[in-house]
This record gives sequence, structure tokens and C-alpha cells, in this order.
Amino acid sequence: MKRCIDYFLLEWKQALARKPLLLRGARQVGKTYAVRVLGTTFEHFIEINLEQDAKAKAIIERDLDVNRMVFQLSAHLGTEIIPGSTLLFIDEIQQAPQAIIALRYFYEQLPELHVIAAGSLLEFAIEQVGMPVGRISSLYLYPMSFLEFLIAQKKQQWVKALLNQNAHDPLFQELHASLMDALSLYFVVGGMPEAVKQWLTTNSLREVSRIHAEQLDTYKQDFSKYAKKYQIKYLELLFSQAVEQLGGKFMFNRVGEYKKRELLPALELLEKAGLLHKIFKTAAQGIPLGAQIDLNDFKIAFVDVGLCQAALGLEVASWISDPATAFINKGALVESYVGQELLAYADPIRKQQLFYWRRDSRGSDAEVDYVVQFNKDIVPIEVKAGTSRRIKSSYLFLQSHSSAEYGIRFSGLNFGVDNVIRNYPLYAVAIALQATNESLRLALAYLVG
Repeated sequence: MKRCIDYFLLEWKQALARKPLLLRGARQVGKTYAVRVLGTTFEHFIEINLEQDAKAKAIIERDLDVNRMVFQLSAHLGTEIIPGSTLLFIDEIQQAPQAIIALRYFYEQLPELHVIAAGSLLEFAIEQVGMPVGRISSLYLYPMSFLEFLIAQKKQQWVKALLNQNAHDPLFQELHASLMDALSLYFVVGGMPEAVKQWLTTNSLREVSRIHAEQLDTYKQDFSKYAKKYQIKYLELLFSQAVEQLGGKFMFNRVGEYKKRELLPALELLEKAGLLHKIFKTAAQGIPLGAQIDLNDFKIAFVDVGLCQAALGLEVASWISDPATAFINKGALVESYVGQELLAYADPIRKQQLFYWRRDSRGSDAEVDYVVQFNKDIVPIEVKAGTSRRIKSSYLFLQSHSSAEYGIRFSGLNFGVDNVIRNYPLYAVAIALQATNESLRLALAYLVG
């Protein structure tokens, strides 16, 4: 299954000033598969799993002498590791956190060797040993985006038509309707690669549901690996109930009987594991947007729209039988999906943060679902689950923010422009973003190439 991350991995491979790479993201979003795809472009590919290979783990943990490390790994694996023609992949590196420090010495002592590391709970290992500043690169990976989902279904022509679409002109109605139907299916299957693969293989929603249930169980089983024993009950409660607050300011007093001081550390653990994303309220009166946030005021988005529905125990049949009604009835889920897309299409070289804006004024409340920065421009985004053209909040935002010249509405409507509001269909988040993101344009071109 072709991914945008493939383009960025090839870019890393070919860079003259290349550093060892950490591929970061939640469990089961496709990190290992992506590195294996990259491995096919090398003369030699060596994969070491530190969770499964105790001997390799002992070799790496012994000391930070990378020449000794490479020599002993070659002997252990019976394969020569050749700088310049070998890709060395260290998977589940969190099993030996000291190995993260060792990556620095690969950069300093053996820069010709291509080295990538990944791990299902990598962020916790980094917190334990720190990140060697300036010696390691990172790429962040999220679940498959909607366009990647289309490519997996061999709908390249649909994606090509979208990439060539003028934002001011409506897409022809038949393709618009087909894309909205495809998006409703994406809401059921989601972007977790194993679930997508199961759908492509079986066309069985029951089998997709089974994969979702197994993945949710795996996430829960991981709690004991990164949380203290007394915190597990908080994690379990948050994981089962936090998703019920999609679309609104997160309120700790709506989660069981525990206090904020007990729940907040657990919520931060779920965020670090990549299962939840905070969307911070920002004043958005200048850039960077993160300089004007309220740390106590945030919404949440779940890692994946398909998994989110499974976690909520929602009946998904309506997405297939009556998608128009399903979109309207599940507005909070649609809003979370847009957040998922914003992350998926962001530049993967840095961790992205999501923001929203709200004005609390008696008789004149307003809320913009997302606020993004396009170069030096601040752009408000409203998400409409149906085909409503009402966007009062965006106009209020534009009136009170001189640095914002236009807004974006994602909805069930076709492409078009209403005064200073640019309308994009819900399936076209990438099209709205690529206009100001050269690296995304190149990655999307690679995706359909």
C-alpha cells in the first residue's frame, strides 16, 4: 500500500547531509511496513527486532562503539553490513533505550551507513534517555489518509482528478458523489493499515470490526508497559470515555469520579502513545499559533476515525446504507476526521500541533473548529458534516483577526468560493493544504505516479 511517507523516506535516503532516522508514530500505523518498502530500494536490507532478538539487543546495549556493533551484528546475522549499500533497520528500539543514544554515534563515526529505528512505544524511551540534539532526524507517521485509502483501492484516476482540481470550480457531480460515498466507507474502515488490508482482501465489515477490536485490545495491553500500576485504572477509564467528548472542550469532571490531578497525567500518557491528540485553544492573533494557547482549554481527536467508532461501540451500517444522514448525525466524528487528515498531510519532519479558536461572549459565542498557519497566513477552518452554508464563526474570526484574509469550510458541498470563504468537500483536505505546501505537493505527486 503506497503511502506519502514513502516519498519522504526516499528523500531522506538521498540526502547528502543524512542523519540516522527515527520513524515515530502510534502502534500499528505502518512504520515497519514503510521501512521494508524503502528497504527494497537498497542492495542490502537488514532488519533487527530488539523485542525478538535478544542477542542483537545485547550487542547494541554493550557500549556505544558503533564499529564493534556493526562487526558483531554482521557476524550474528551472517550478513555483511556495507555502508552506502545497506539499510540497517532497528525495530522496537524502545526495548533498548540506550540504542537511541547509539544513533548519535552512527552519525559521528559511520555517517555513510543508512540507519532507521522505530518502535511501538518510542516516545517513552526518548523521554527516558533524551534525544541527541542535532544528531538524529525524525519523521512522524499517522494512519493512512483518505487519499492513501483511495490509492490502496486503485482509484488513482480519482486522486489525479482531485490533485488537478481548481478550488474555485465544482468537481463534476458524478465524481463528487462517488468520492463522498468512498469517504463514508473510509469512516467505517479507517486508516489503520491492517484494517484497510483486511477490507481489500475480504470486503467484510465484520472482519474489519474484528481487526479494530484486536487493535483496541492491544492498545489497552500496552498500558502496563508505560504507566505506573495505580495509573492503569485512569488510562482505561479515559480510553473508554474520552472519545465521548469529541467536538467539545474536554472536561475532566465528565470522566468518572476522579479528579483532574489524577486524570491529567494519564491523558498525557495516551497522548504520548499517539492514541489521542489535543487541539488547544489559541487566540490566533499572530504566529506561531502555539505561543497564544490556553493549556487548560483543549479538545481531543482520536488516532483514527475507524478505531474511534469501534471504541464508541457505534453501529456503522448507516455509513453504507445512508451516508448523507450518517454524516449529519455524527458531526463530532467528522470534525475529528478533519483533524486526522490535517496531521496526515502535515510535513512529517516535525511533530504537528492542532489548534482551534473560541470566543465566549454573552449573546455572541463563536467557535472555529481548527486554525492553521499557511506560511505567514492564519486561516480559520470550519467543519460542516452536511451541506449547510452557515459559517458565522469564520466571519467573526476574520473580522477580529487582521492577519486572516480568508477562511476554509470543509463540508458535503462541492468546491467553490463564497465571498472570502473557500469551500472544499470533506474528501479534499489534502487539496486545501497542498496549495501552500510544496513538500506535500511532491509527496502526493509521488503517490499517484
